[in-house]
Amino acid sequence: MSHNTGRGLQPNALGTFETIVMAVAGSAPAYSLAATTAVLVGAVGLASPAALLYCAIPMLGIVLAFGRLGRIDVNAGATYSWVGRTLHPFLGFISGWALVVAATIFMVAGSLPAGQMTLSLFDPALASNTALATAAGAGWFLLMLAVVLGGARLSARAQLLVSGVELVILVLFAAGALFHRGAATAFEWSWLGFGHFDGFTGFAAGTLIAAFYYWGWDVTSNLSEETRDSRRTAGLASLVGVGVVFLLFVVFTIAVNIILTTEQISAHDTNVLAVLGDEIWPGIGGKLMVLAVVLSTIATLETTLIQVTRSLFAMGRDRTMPSALGLVHRWWNTPWVAVAVVGTVALVLFVASNALGSTEEIMSDALAAIGLQTTLYYGLAGLAAVVAYRKTLLTSAKDFVLGGAWPLLGAVFMFCVFAASLTELSAAAVAIGLGGLAAGVIPMLWYWRQGSAYYSPARLDATRAIEIEAVHVNSGTERGDYADAGLPTDF
Repeated sequence: MSHNTGRGLQPNALGTFETIVMAVAGSAPAYSLAATTAVLVGAVGLASPAALLYCAIPMLGIVLAFGRLGRIDVNAGATYSWVGRTLHPFLGFISGWALVVAATIFMVAGSLPAGQMTLSLFDPALASNTALATAAGAGWFLLMLAVVLGGARLSARAQLLVSGVELVILVLFAAGALFHRGAATAFEWSWLGFGHFDGFTGFAAGTLIAAFYYWGWDVTSNLSEETRDSRRTAGLASLVGVGVVFLLFVVFTIAVNIILTTEQISAHDTNVLAVLGDEIWPGIGGKLMVLAVVLSTIATLETTLIQVTRSLFAMGRDRTMPSALGLVHRWWNTPWVAVAVVGTVALVLFVASNALGSTEEIMSDALAAIGLQTTLYYGLAGLAAVVAYRKTLLTSAKDFVLGGAWPLLGAVFMFCVFAASLTELSAAAVAIGLGGLAAGVIPMLWYWRQGSAYYSPARLDATRAIEIEAVHVNSGTERGDYADAGLPTDF
């Protein structure tokens, strides 16, 4: 692969622990709970913990797929590279593009709540001032932009601090919920079964909403070129990260069902965690929970920025997008052009959308549309893993389940959620979702005509990659020497 500057990203910047923190931060536990719990409970009631559980099972199939693909192709573009080299370069480009669009929408939609909640910590009345909230949100966004520009190490340190405090608050309140006296509803184990769903449509509606909770753990794959021993680390970190957020999601959803009445939940739809915090620890609990959500939102703005800039970096490097996006800063080892472009576009959209007034409708449609983009690229990655490892699937029961059946289940689930979304979402959300994907066809065809090498890839084949890796492990070759030795990680 021709690196048009001869410079790559900073290798070995992150260890296993930092990568796990990134995976947890990517799924944004407090933000997801605050933004989505009322919607989930409104849709399926007491079946909400079950929806999260039954969405986690196929999601783990996608986590396994990412881990297995990352083992044979270390690439900052992740799905963009993997899908392009196993299924088809056009599908690969659309996978990368889907992530770019979803991430950009999320950064625009996530910055305003960050600003509003920050202001509400000081004075609840300030939060309704759109101009102030926009300024505060833009401030947080610019700060995270600077952190991401400063490199993977700085990003990881900031993330340890921000997500560390968030997780401590969440664990404290999870423990507090266990010992909380008054209960609106008594807990039953049946909440984790199928009994409380309103038939198949209820099940579909619940898992559709639950899928949004988990998105973001795959930032570990976009950081793979900057991670120590990433062939193993990225996949392991994603598994641990999804496990941690799954536990937090289920515990808090059960706590909401037990402690809050249906009226309280529907009256405070985007503020459920603050109400829960007040119930568990009257006086200061609500404020602490709001702080956790602010930190979670800032943390996930950072991981989303990392995902989108690393994806654009890989595209620029492969000349499937303007090659300037593949430039790396000589001091910080970050794709500074990609960071600057994404930052500018997101800020302009953010300020414009809030100046236009009735943003809530546009933003809720845009956030709903993210589901279409993420389920598409997750589903394609699941298929890519099965195709890449197809020759090894029958070698053992473990290979068949972890390499074939489970990733395939994940892919089928994602495509079902995608199809269901088309009928469940509002016309505006579908238009934003599909329109965003369709826009990618223009750069895709343009750069295909320009003859980018991405469109005639070396096929990704696990058996060949594993054989070559075994040779290098035995001969003591460093990972950085793989490119010269012909390991199929590059085009």
